[in-house]
Amino acid sequence: MHAGMVIIGAGECGGRAALTLRDLGYEGPVTLIGDEPHLPYERPPLSKEAMTGAAPAIKSITSDAVLAERSIRHIHSVRAVAIDRAERLVRLSDGSSLPYDKLLLATGSLPRKLPMPGLGERCVYLRTFNDALAIRAHLNPKNRVAIIGGGFIGLELAASSRKLGATVTVIEAQPRILMRGVPAEIAAVIHKAHEAEGVTILAGQSIEAIADDGKEVRISLTGGQQIVADLAVIGIGAVPVTGLAAEAGLAVDNGIAVDAELRTADPDIFAAGDCCSFPLAVYGGRRVRLEAWRNAQEQGALAAKNMLGASEAHAAVPWFWSDQYGLTLQIAGLSDEGKSMVRRDLDDGAFILFHLAEDGRLVAASGIGPGNAVARDIRLAEMLIAKRSAPASEALGSQTVKLKSLLAA
Repeated sequence: MHAGMVIIGAGECGGRAALTLRDLGYEGPVTLIGDEPHLPYERPPLSKEAMTGAAPAIKSITSDAVLAERSIRHIHSVRAVAIDRAERLVRLSDGSSLPYDKLLLATGSLPRKLPMPGLGERCVYLRTFNDALAIRAHLNPKNRVAIIGGGFIGLELAASSRKLGATVTVIEAQPRILMRGVPAEIAAVIHKAHEAEGVTILAGQSIEAIADDGKEVRISLTGGQQIVADLAVIGIGAVPVTGLAAEAGLAVDNGIAVDAELRTADPDIFAAGDCCSFPLAVYGGRRVRLEAWRNAQEQGALAAKNMLGASEAHAAVPWFWSDQYGLTLQIAGLSDEGKSMVRRDLDDGAFILFHLAEDGRLVAASGIGPGNAVARDIRLAEMLIAKRSAPASEALGSQTVKLKSLLAA
């Protein structure tokens, strides 16, 4: 009798892994463990459509009927509390235990907590659908919303809050918004779009104190300014959920450390998605951890293959995106690998920045424009990065040279 495949974490990554195991013909038991009451769902809509849609809705990646039809057991509203590697058992918060042949940790990440006294019930974080519902209840023309953190989540929430009429102030400690991984030229376009929509952005501002009396939040900045809000949403990054792995004696290095095949030091335990760090061959084996929707999908599927013995290395180029006010930002690759930049202007004010390594190799491409204006060229750039191409700077910057022709070269 097979103990089967056990997946801890019923989000995008874990859900994709469970479905892929069946797609690949695996017939043994598959168990998906999640601490939320919901089916596996996509998190990107939480800061966007779940806030602004006519009715808040979860974007599930599967249904109870599909899980039943594919004999995938979904244990929800329960936490995995320990892994017994010697016995190959997972212990759950309800007191039960599950044996496994192979185990996948898809535990994701949690919002980084703001380490300050004075936070109360009006100081909140966004991670789950229930968090989104609680925040949405405050988004109306009568309310003032303070967003602490000018990264993707904070800015998407700012856009959604304005769409619903709330007064919005974004507080960012760094000199500008989107400091992590987004070039200044693109951040400037997004900054301008937010200000045009009535958002106040205070960059280079540290918080000295917060006082939440249950009715409103008072945020004192180091420069002496005070922001008063009905709700403060904290979006200062995410931390990987690694406790289970660490307690089981698995290595943690900015996430659960896995090899290129997503395997931990224990050959029967894999990790994938936001919770793991892995070597990326296209960047010389640099160890990275990615908090990205597509990465969760790709690694969920790859982990499933490798749990079944495929021994396939993760080779995908990182890809991120964000939608705000009809503008779409897309980034392929890791822009911090670049030493120089080449700009290509497109129609409708859209443009792409190509990031080149010292040896001329294309290592990233960052683009912004209305709708899908940059999507095709970013996709072609992604393929050039994967091929480790070093196209001529003049060709990358020229509107008349098609990227497809550089790919064919």
